[in-house]
Amino acid sequence: MQLDDQVARAFAPEGPLARVLPHFCPRTGQTDMALAVADAIGAPARLVVEAGTGVGKTFAYLVPALLSGRRVLVSTATKALQDQLFGRDLPLLQRALALTLRPALLKGRSSYLCLHRLELARRDDRAGDADLARDLGRIERWAQGTLTGDLAQLPDLDERSAAVALVTSTRDNCLGADCPRFQQCHVYQARREALAADVVVINHHLFFADLAVRESGVARLLPSAGVVIFDEAHQLAETAAQFLGAQLGTGQLLDLGQDLRAAGLRCARGLADWQALHDGLRQAVRALRLLAAGGGSDPGDHGAARVPWAGPAPDGVDPAQWADALHAVVAALRAALAALDGLAGLAPDLQHLHQRTVALLERLAHFSAAGDGGWVRWLEVAGQPRMSESPLDVAPALHALWHGAPAPQGAWDEEGEVQAQAQAADARSWVFTSATLGDDAGLRWFTEACGLQDARTLRVPSPFDYAHQAALYVPGQLPLPIDPAHSAQLAHWVGDAVARLGGRTLVLTTSLRALQVVAAVLQQRFAPGGGIEVLVQGQAPKRQIMERFRTQAHAGGRFRGQVLVGSATFWEGFDVPGDALQLLVIDKLPFPSPGDPLVRARSERLAREGRSAFRELALPAAAVALKQGAGRLIRRESDRGVLVVADTRLVGKGYGKRLMRALPAMRRLASQEEFDAALDALTRTSTTDCPWP
Repeated sequence: MQLDDQVARAFAPEGPLARVLPHFCPRTGQTDMALAVADAIGAPARLVVEAGTGVGKTFAYLVPALLSGRRVLVSTATKALQDQLFGRDLPLLQRALALTLRPALLKGRSSYLCLHRLELARRDDRAGDADLARDLGRIERWAQGTLTGDLAQLPDLDERSAAVALVTSTRDNCLGADCPRFQQCHVYQARREALAADVVVINHHLFFADLAVRESGVARLLPSAGVVIFDEAHQLAETAAQFLGAQLGTGQLLDLGQDLRAAGLRCARGLADWQALHDGLRQAVRALRLLAAGGGSDPGDHGAARVPWAGPAPDGVDPAQWADALHAVVAALRAALAALDGLAGLAPDLQHLHQRTVALLERLAHFSAAGDGGWVRWLEVAGQPRMSESPLDVAPALHALWHGAPAPQGAWDEEGEVQAQAQAADARSWVFTSATLGDDAGLRWFTEACGLQDARTLRVPSPFDYAHQAALYVPGQLPLPIDPAHSAQLAHWVGDAVARLGGRTLVLTTSLRALQVVAAVLQQRFAPGGGIEVLVQGQAPKRQIMERFRTQAHAGGRFRGQVLVGSATFWEGFDVPGDALQLLVIDKLPFPSPGDPLVRARSERLAREGRSAFRELALPAAAVALKQGAGRLIRRESDRGVLVVADTRLVGKGYGKRLMRALPAMRRLASQEEFDAALDALTRTSTTDCPWP
């Protein structure tokens, strides 16, 4: 039976999915997408699919991929979706389709417990902290029984805990085959399982990070994969830019100092002044951090201020002082290298520290030299300052990858053999999908950035009846977003709506500054114990906040209302079906920050070419982001809700029409009175009823 016939049969009303999966209902859009994926696999070809919310894109690409009999690599933007695919979707489909396939889940090193570093963690001078010691004890107990070492499976571990960095490895500090616990290593166990699997689930960061350094995971999987699927593909270009460029963070330097002191005292005590070497590096890095912080500005729209760096030093930083600070770090690293030169052979830890120090010196030399015209360089100053550089345009590199460009010479696998070159372009199928890939029929926002101009494109609309399920309101009484009072006045207005609705509200802001203002006003208005709980991004682990908001319930006969205030991290990948979310507020139109170095460089390039940066860069990016944020509101056929965009430019500017077209066709609310009536109707009905005509 041909693949498209098998796919059509799988999605038929009486097919295997309907027989096995509860509440399965055939959807024309889902079947159309699945058949398009089947065609791309059969060709093989490159396919780009924008699948609206509710289409069921996961099954639409998994069913033909699994039925094809080819090796499948699925990449997602988030670890949460990875876990869902591996733990829920793949087992369901294997059972429904009666397939015997070997799946594997592969994440980056930082997701797995490192047994060697766990043994060393108790000796770290930071382990005396009570909270850290408690988390280490929990990890140690869990480590005795875990089969995978995936820290996501450790209940109640805060991903922000300092213990996580102590018990996981990075590419910098991993000892590889020299590690005394290599045979029990969870990372290499996961890689071995992936290499033997029929279906491998990874994430975008791992995909590009692995290819960039040609490690033994994805770089070896890719040549043998017949089908490669990118879900949440709208993040691909940004992720690729990160790993096709270069970074050097002060955190890497401080980590080296910590490991240098610990390994030196453990393996070569008395043979060098390890404490002095640690202190010298830390002092030099501290001076660099202070200088970097002086060049920063308000975190603004990105939460991590990106300071442009076009000359010998980042903007706002004295070039002579910057050169002196870099020279001091280089001197401290050279002192460490001199101590390690004659001692590296004593232990694998010292040998690897020698290699790390050399690599950091090379990276410092790179950032001390002038930048290339085809690259954009900047300094991130929030948190641990980091020097970054990315190509201005990643499309050529990605185009070569999609078309089967060979692996670079010198790409070696863990056995030391030259990695096989990638399969020819006509032997592999590539599928790219997301709910938001552009605001035009050709999806040019995505295809041009990712080197996919020759790919087939398909837009599958959402099956939801937005005109019946949702309404849009643009409050005209609020000041424009450029007004400093906008965030505070919006917060007071939202407070009234929250009180009227009884919670069930998500506020998405375009900057951390706005998040802080809105959260402060709402937390002052709704004190603890008053019936409305205010959840704020950053004040608890993200996973805990999302789960708490999703599980709003009637307690003691009264609804426990909640409002969640979030920024970038909640704009996508946050799924809240049901009546826990019925009011979604977006504080302003999500245009990219013109001060961001990448945005500025790309805008200048378009201007040099005689093109409009606003129409070709800012406007489509805002349309995609707006659609992505608005997609949080309606997640299933029975959902009802109101979307508020607190920015009158949406209806008052000519370009607002283009942004409106990016939004689902919701009913428009023309006044505050209509908005209040819509909220009142939502409080009187369940999600199975329609609150308005």
